[in-house]
Amino acid sequence: QVQLVESGGGLVQAGGSLRLSCAASGTFFSINAMGWHRQAPGKQRELVARIFSGGSTYYVDSVKGRFTISRDNTKNTVFLQMNSLKPEDTAVYYCAEDIISRLGLTTYWGQGTQVTVSS
Repeated sequence: QVQLVESGGGLVQAGGSLRLSCAASGTFFSINAMGWHRQAPGKQRELVARIFSGGSTYYVDSVKGRFTISRDNTKNTVFLQMNSLKPEDTAVYYCAEDIISRLGLTTYWGQGTQVTVSS
């Protein structure tokens, strides 16, 4: 059984920073891509950032230059450093990891963490 546990959300003023973490636990062979998605009230979930096993990254245009995704493979953890936060960044943030186990390649999701940016 694989589990993803997120931490680091909260309330911050516009211009502030937060750092999200997502740690995978359980029995598996390896983790391919790791990423962060977000869902604001009344909107569809969107991909925010993704980091691949080789280290290459992807960011949605709205967060480029402000957010940084990174991973610590020794701890099976992905991070999202969010700087210069804006009220429009307010959403529930979910991590997602493509994990290879005896079941094959499966995408697992975290439980979500609320990020609220006040103006």
